[in-house]
Amino acid sequence: MNRYPLWKYIVIVVALIVATIYTLPNFFGETPAVQISSSRQSIPVDTALMGRIEDALKANKLTPDGMYLDGSSLKVRFKDTDTQIKARDVIQQTLGDNYIIALNLLAASPTWMSQIKANPMFLGLDLRGGVHFLLQVDMKAALDKTMERYSGDIRRELKNKQVRYGTITRAGNTLVLQLRDKETLNNAADIIARQLPTLTQNSDDTSYKLTLTLKPEEITRLQSDAVKQNITTLHNRVNELGVAEPIIQQAGADRIVVQLPGVQDTAKAKDILGRTATLEVRMVEDDPAKMAEAMAGNVPVGYDLLDELTPRGPTKILVKKDVELTGDNINDAQPGFDQNGAPAVNINLDSAGASIFRQVTGENIGKRMAMILVEKGKSEVVTAPVIRSEIGGGRVEISGSMNAAEANDVALLLRAGSLAAPMQIIEERTIGPSLGKDNIDKGFHSTMWGFAAIAVFMFIYYRVFGVISALSLGCNLLFLVAILSMLQATLTLPGIAAIALTLGMAIDSNVLINERIREELRHGFPPASAIQAGYQHAWATIIDSNVTSLIAGLALLIFGSGPVRGFAVVHCLGILTSMFSSVFVSRGLVNLWYGRKRRLASISIGQIWKPQQ
Repeated sequence: MNRYPLWKYIVIVVALIVATIYTLPNFFGETPAVQISSSRQSIPVDTALMGRIEDALKANKLTPDGMYLDGSSLKVRFKDTDTQIKARDVIQQTLGDNYIIALNLLAASPTWMSQIKANPMFLGLDLRGGVHFLLQVDMKAALDKTMERYSGDIRRELKNKQVRYGTITRAGNTLVLQLRDKETLNNAADIIARQLPTLTQNSDDTSYKLTLTLKPEEITRLQSDAVKQNITTLHNRVNELGVAEPIIQQAGADRIVVQLPGVQDTAKAKDILGRTATLEVRMVEDDPAKMAEAMAGNVPVGYDLLDELTPRGPTKILVKKDVELTGDNINDAQPGFDQNGAPAVNINLDSAGASIFRQVTGENIGKRMAMILVEKGKSEVVTAPVIRSEIGGGRVEISGSMNAAEANDVALLLRAGSLAAPMQIIEERTIGPSLGKDNIDKGFHSTMWGFAAIAVFMFIYYRVFGVISALSLGCNLLFLVAILSMLQATLTLPGIAAIALTLGMAIDSNVLINERIREELRHGFPPASAIQAGYQHAWATIIDSNVTSLIAGLALLIFGSGPVRGFAVVHCLGILTSMFSSVFVSRGLVNLWYGRKRRLASISIGQIWKPQQ
């Protein structure tokens, strides 16, 4: 009656072994390390670099605990943080600015565990330490960028409709368009009203000027979109560089919170946030007189003197300030090869970008067009080909003096997108690993003492069944930590709170089972029958209570954010593991203890109070 078939015991044993293996990495802790990665893929991180670093550390009498290549980065372990910081300074002096040197923490679990993907859980900023930034989006710059785009759109639309105009000047959120007579003023006003309805118009029939101003609701929308685009761009950039479990979210109308757990070096974090690039397409000025004037130090008004990358090295090139096309119109960018087999970057433009590019190339056949990569405020001409014919279809190829790794770098940066507006760090906070360790210790102790208190109570109140309940509760905790480790979930302080809550909710199932067994005994059932009936009758109640709790947890998971979602993930997983351990595992333990007896005369389940007649 109270015996499990062999396969059920095998399932329990296998589950316990797997859970133990995947839980163990969390107890090995972490060791301080220095992580070296290249700022560009064209600069290799290989065994030769490892040798240079090893020689530099030996010369400064610093001994690493280990050094190994991990993908595109080199990781060097050290025994303590003092040695780690000294080594970071030595490596930085040795390698210069072409490499990103960052302090890091690496799991200290054995290699064989890593090989079977048995890794510790990711820890949140409050447990592991890391960097926290509060960034302010420059809304004025976002509006300036929008007005520049509107200015270019107006020029193209008037050209398409063959409406002659004088100059377009900008003052804040206002554009002033100079026309030659009243007829062209009216024609221009009609065209702009149809193509750009977000602008309000005010015409002056005396001076033939058309004043265009952004509508207030459009300004609000642009500011909201600027924050959203910056958040998306930061997500793309951080994800491309492999930072584990970052938190990037809006805080207020024009601020963004960025948290990077495990990153101890603020310089590394700033590099991650700042490394976004965009593409600008501008026309080249090949007039020898203007070029000579610019080379003499007098750059003509309306032009920029930039560096162009060539096989012979960087040379100077004069380009117009007017931007014909920007990276905002890029849908995708992938490395590839041109028709001559040289490395190139293939860019797909959206419909608006394709239309603009076709018009620009059609109107400037025989002239040179500069493809400019803007990164960290520095503009550099990647290539400046001569336009041979009109180019349509929305596919653009950038090729020039770049190798395959550099082409991959450019494609990666363009894929990550451009910032809608620059951002300024207004709050910077580094949470050290020692503070995170203190939080972990407190969370561990609170869970341990809570578990101990529950176990003591269950033993006193339910005797042997209380011991079995405590053992199944321990299995539940083991399964939960193992699943979180397998999923590589991020554990935060709210997550630890959810684990403690899970313990209290899991023991409820065992209390229900034990009380139902007591009730069957009071009604005169023999012990073996009472055990079977108790588990069967309690199962429906356990399902009802856990499903309702699971619904609440799923609601928190769907509609919550940040720490609330972290709590909800652990809460939902804890409900599922508790249903398995409280019923399946505890029944297996009961069957092992009492099922081996053919005639079961009594069971140890505490005092049974019979109702008075």
